[in-house]
Amino acid sequence: MAKLRILTIWEEEGELLRQPAKRVRIFDRRLHQLLENMVETMREGKGVGLAAPQIGLDQRIFVIEYPEDEERPEETMQRYEMINPEIVKAKGSEIAHEACLSLPGLAAEVDRATYVLVKAQDRHGKSRRIKVYDWLARIVQHEIDHLSGVLMVDIAEQVYKVVEQEDGEVELVPVEELFGQEE
Repeated sequence: MAKLRILTIWEEEGELLRQPAKRVRIFDRRLHQLLENMVETMREGKGVGLAAPQIGLDQRIFVIEYPEDEERPEETMQRYEMINPEIVKAKGSEIAHEACLSLPGLAAEVDRATYVLVKAQDRHGKSRRIKVYDWLARIVQHEIDHLSGVLMVDIAEQVYKVVEQEDGEVELVPVEELFGQEE
């Protein structure tokens, strides 16, 4: 397996993050290896999801690792590989904080559905429908947005700079405050 480079929006190549990805048509060993490399890269970056555009590929692919039980994460970790995903149904609404490996140092409050039904293909090309709720639904929507060239800051209610304090605590400072602007 190989760790891949994650693009950030501030790089020249980061423009790929703003473009819609193309449908995957070939399901072969190279795709399987790509999925393994994406999972390794996501883990190294300490993320919970990674979309192909974030590693410079314009393909409709993402991976997620998320525990079914947050009190027993190691024992209940689930891996999701979604290829050519589409949201079929979405319900509910909740505003919560998100972060992104392609926007290091930023966080955002984003309004997302609390339930989504997703149609996607697995690594072998088999079509599946997956129901996801709450945080997992948020992660899935975040990754599908990447496949459409949409970043969390594009749809955020509020954007924050993540500031780590000397005691290790994290503070979220609204971006406007950094520039002395008030709402």
